[in-house]
Amino acid sequence: QVQLVESGGGLVQAGGSLRLSCAASGRAVGSYVLGWFRQAPGKEREFVATINWSGDNTRYADSVKGRFTISRDNAKNTVYLQMNSLKPEDTAVYCCAAGRWDTIASAYRYWGQGTQVTVSS
Repeated sequence: QVQLVESGGGLVQAGGSLRLSCAASGRAVGSYVLGWFRQAPGKEREFVATINWSGDNTRYADSVKGRFTISRDNAKNTVYLQMNSLKPEDTAVYCCAAGRWDTIASAYRYWGQGTQVTVSS
């Protein structure tokens, strides 16, 4: 069992930045790929970014590439999502997930509760 707790969401103006954190705990947490997904009201959950255990392999959705950076600190069992140049269309609930290397939600077994990110225009 793995527990995931996100933090760092909030309200920011377009063009601003936020850094999300996800603290992971539980059995064999280090063996899982960690990813971020988001879901806006009335829309499907979508992949944002993922990172492997060693942190040397990452993957991003085209919509965030060049603006968002995922990283992890294994000593703290924490994954981060640095979000720069935020746009109103980035507004969503952002969830951290632990699973296998993939961009589809079904590949991730454990999920956090999510943190709200709102970008005003």
